[in-house]
Amino acid sequence: MYVKLHINGQQTEVDESVQNVEDLLKFFELHERIVVVEQNGEIVAKEQYSNQPFHDGDKIEIVHFVGGG
Repeated sequence: MYVKLHINGQQTEVDESVQNVEDLLKFFELHERIVVVEQNGEIVAKEQYSNQPFHDGDKIEIVHFVGGG
């Protein structure tokens, strides 16, 4: 079974094993990067990533930083 999320403006289906922000970042291999996550218009504190559940249809924005010059 899958959960439908709107991630960075695109509808995406993720496995139901992805149950929180921490799982989502691991799913997209972003868990070792510096990111900011917004869920339904609210920024999620990093300390809450493992406790912040998802619901079908949630709108998620993930911003990660890229170095360069």
